[in-house]
Amino acid sequence: MKAESVAFAVAGMCFGVILGWVLATQEANRPDEFAPPAAPAAAAPAAANEPPPPPPLDEARVRELRSAIEKNPRDVASLTQLGNLYHDSEQWANAIDAYERALKLDPNNPNVSTDLGISYYLSNRTDEALKQFEHSLNVSPDHTKTLLNKGIVLAIGKRDLDGAANVWKRVVELAPDTPEGQRAREMLETVAAAHARQGTTNQ
Repeated sequence: MKAESVAFAVAGMCFGVILGWVLATQEANRPDEFAPPAAPAAAAPAAANEPPPPPPLDEARVRELRSAIEKNPRDVASLTQLGNLYHDSEQWANAIDAYERALKLDPNNPNVSTDLGISYYLSNRTDEALKQFEHSLNVSPDHTKTLLNKGIVLAIGKRDLDGAANVWKRVVELAPDTPEGQRAREMLETVAAAHARQGTTNQ
């Protein structure tokens, strides 16, 4: 499982802005396809807080892993590590290929399944991401990283803030003092603040 979840990859400093946009478009009954707006000019000074660019791909390590996989196509560990390398460098198509191959060999691994779901989502394959998260939760119902990511995809990809909030509440209940629990609590607070701002705007 990657140390960083999709929460840190796509939410970041603009999460509140995106949630406000989600609320606005919900009221306007716009289509459900996710097309996030550009961050407003006022957010520009905070650019230093944005996540750093992905590290370059470790080509030497990729060659080592591919060689190991060629010798043993059932080497789940090497396939998973290969997927992680591609994930780190944001090469989503290659990450998906490696994770899918690993998961075929080890279908009950919730970590690989969730990393695959994240890669689907970051490839604009929202429905497949949610389906993959459900697989992870069928294997491990209390897998907090999966729940955290499912909430983000529901909120941003499906504009389902109520569904997202329910999932994040579950994360807080399960693991309040973990990084996942703390992040879920922050996002619940952001949702509440976005609702409050929207209510004030509509008055």
